[in-house]
Amino acid sequence: MIPKQETKLPFREMLAFGCGDFASVLYWQTFMRYLPYYYTDIFGITAGALGTMLLVSRIWDGVNDPIIGMLADRTESRWGKFRPFILFGCVPFAIFGVLTFTTPALGMTGKLIWAYLTYNALMMLYTTVNIPYTALMGVMTSNPVERTRLSSIKFIFAFTAGMVISASLLPMVTALGGATNPQRGWQLAFVVVGIVAIGFFLITTFGTKERIKPAADENTSVWRDLRYLVTNNAWVLLLCTTLTWILFVALRSSVSAHYFKYFIYNGAPDHPLPFLGRTFTLDGLLSGFNAIGQAASVVGVVITSLIVSKVPKRALFIAMFLLSICTTGSYYFLKPGELSAIFVIEIIGNMVGAPLPVLLWAMYADTADYGEWKSGRRTTALVFSASTMSQKFGWALAAFIAFQLLQFVGFHANEIPSDAVKGSLVRLMSIYPAVLGILSIGIFLFYPLGEKRMTEINAELKRRREAAGTPHA
Repeated sequence: MIPKQETKLPFREMLAFGCGDFASVLYWQTFMRYLPYYYTDIFGITAGALGTMLLVSRIWDGVNDPIIGMLADRTESRWGKFRPFILFGCVPFAIFGVLTFTTPALGMTGKLIWAYLTYNALMMLYTTVNIPYTALMGVMTSNPVERTRLSSIKFIFAFTAGMVISASLLPMVTALGGATNPQRGWQLAFVVVGIVAIGFFLITTFGTKERIKPAADENTSVWRDLRYLVTNNAWVLLLCTTLTWILFVALRSSVSAHYFKYFIYNGAPDHPLPFLGRTFTLDGLLSGFNAIGQAASVVGVVITSLIVSKVPKRALFIAMFLLSICTTGSYYFLKPGELSAIFVIEIIGNMVGAPLPVLLWAMYADTADYGEWKSGRRTTALVFSASTMSQKFGWALAAFIAFQLLQFVGFHANEIPSDAVKGSLVRLMSIYPAVLGILSIGIFLFYPLGEKRMTEINAELKRRREAAGTPHA
């Protein structure tokens, strides 16, 4: 039987941990939903240049993830291994958020250089803060069910932040910049976002505790850690699942704003469309669409937290993923005027899709335990950082494919779209991601760590730590 202190984390500490993802997702949701739209329609670069920039930048950013992970695993301080990165990284991160969403008065070449420099710096700082934050979950408790609950809290905060930024960002841009100066509006909006994010990151820093401390190991070779990681077959399978799942998500997210502007509004965003007895321009309808999807995600995560102790993670992941693929594929059959159906499908899709990252991150913590059990060396941050690297590679590849396809079929920002452009947007929202989702499930079927196996592994790790005189939780 697991002792009581190992079973439950204080709820206030769970909430403090969740605050970190609230801060992170204020930015991440912007990257997913609005960044491509900002760069093509506000900042003023072409779809092809954007696709290339996102590919190069996100691959470079992904390479940084395991570097930060290995650095965090080797850090010792009064705040622990992981929290110092959040404490000292959050302010520079917020500053570069403002610079990224600043449009300089330069020509196309100057703008591209500015975009590359500021966006890459922002993402490197995001990595510096977010990798240690994510790894923190792996050292707060070793109980598998409690980890899934902690992951659920994390994603409740994440999807709540997504809902907040989805509902407020475009109206805030308009309020701060006016109808004639959206560039100024985006810049000032991220001054506000940065201040809020810093506050939430500090709550996480001072409101959480790092409990799991593996036995001391003097031989901490970087190459040995990497070798242990790539021979962790459970982690490798989860990594491949994550990469294909991210492609499934990112193809849709990268073009969702363009789908609304150029498919639903036919390139005329200021022309109001009727919906639910009212009329909406693009900003209002798109904000509502993204916000209600995030609200549905919160519901999905709450349901997951309630049933996680009763349903095996592996079976739940497969079932929810299949439902998510079905809702995504159904976009192929929707017409521009079928707004009610579009919103209903988005609500259902987000509700069944929200448990997927919750379960994935809980399973990554399990693979860290499995790696320690197998090799005797615990590399929590490396496990999580190399995993987020796959996410960034997925986002990079998805954005590159999406915007190169749009460039190929003749997309031009702020112009009436051709039928080829509209057809490409529909397929990017439906058929293409659905195929990738099926591939992802096929890979995941080989994942070997179930609840019974993890109970055995954690019992053995507990015995080892007690023998070594190191704490556990």
